[in-house]
Amino acid sequence: MYAGIYPQAIDELQPFQDHTRMRQKVLLLGTAMNAVSGVSTHLNQLFGSELSGRFKLFHFQVGSEGRKENNLQKLVRFAFSPVAFLALLLRHRPAIVHLNTSLEPKSYWRDIAYLLIARLLERKVVYQVHGGALPEEFFADNKLLTGLLRWVLKQSDIVVLLAQMELKAYRCFLPGQRLEVIANAIDAAVTELPADRQAGALHLVYLGRIVANKGIFETVEALALLAGQGRELHLTVAGSGPDEERLQARVHELGLDKQVSFRGSVFGADKNRLWHAGHIFAFPTYHREGLPYALLEAMAAGAVPITTKTGAIPDVMQDGVHGLFVDAQDAAGLAGAIARLDDDRRTLADMAEAGQKRVLEHYTVERLANDFARVYESLGAKG
Repeated sequence: MYAGIYPQAIDELQPFQDHTRMRQKVLLLGTAMNAVSGVSTHLNQLFGSELSGRFKLFHFQVGSEGRKENNLQKLVRFAFSPVAFLALLLRHRPAIVHLNTSLEPKSYWRDIAYLLIARLLERKVVYQVHGGALPEEFFADNKLLTGLLRWVLKQSDIVVLLAQMELKAYRCFLPGQRLEVIANAIDAAVTELPADRQAGALHLVYLGRIVANKGIFETVEALALLAGQGRELHLTVAGSGPDEERLQARVHELGLDKQVSFRGSVFGADKNRLWHAGHIFAFPTYHREGLPYALLEAMAAGAVPITTKTGAIPDVMQDGVHGLFVDAQDAAGLAGAIARLDDDRRTLADMAEAGQKRVLEHYTVERLANDFARVYESLGAKG
């Protein structure tokens, strides 16, 4: 049953067993490696980086993302997953358990079991929070559950966060706990920015999950306002999600069928071409963001972000330098920001160049690997 339900935990270990006997093991918990999610992107980056040459990394899959299960299979997985995790720890004895989770109810309650099992076996624990609520707000006014959350977080050896604003909140919530910010990263190469940003129709891009709290409806409302002014603009929406059909209907209601195109999910070279064709990344999100990979990808390609001050976004970009900040759920304010850059293409080009430089200097996979190597070594693991 163990190998059948969790073949990745075994299969991913095999390549390391013959020629890397001296490297210490680190077990990373998270979604399926082939899932479309921020955590799976993060895991793939770590496995593909030089970190895997310094430590013996292997993976234990948690959660439903990337799986095709019926209700019975979900129930079996829920019941046996902690047992399989315990068996894996006993068999391979990793020095560190690196738990990738978020302060969302489903993830938090699910991952408590893995944390406690790792502590029971006296493993060092890296508890990485990929966004979600701030700790003091997570259980609102429930003092008992808030106290439980504080106790759970203190069971880890280090809590890794994505944003400086999270660090400030966690320091107040967990005085004395070791905390560190390690920002997300992307595998980006230096590319020449398009030279035609001074003229022509302004091309906006949205790439991500199509859900209302990402601000995509405000984006099409802003586009309608600008089209009414006679501006020539186009919006490409790439991705899928629960609000896709409703968004398509709203685009039709606003008479924007010629100005808005839907591409579905895009990957690899198609995604890169989409970013490079875009002047602006329209992302007025009011979701509880961590550090969106789409933001880093857009900036690396020269698509200037117009977004909100949520999560780690203010850590990455400075208003007026790398992009523009707008208020959430404010279509008129978003329209004004788009019009500003449409009218000032020189500033748009300068922001594109500054944004690309920012990402390539501070948000690379090499930096990410070095940050986690330092954390693992500080916990006693030898690279």
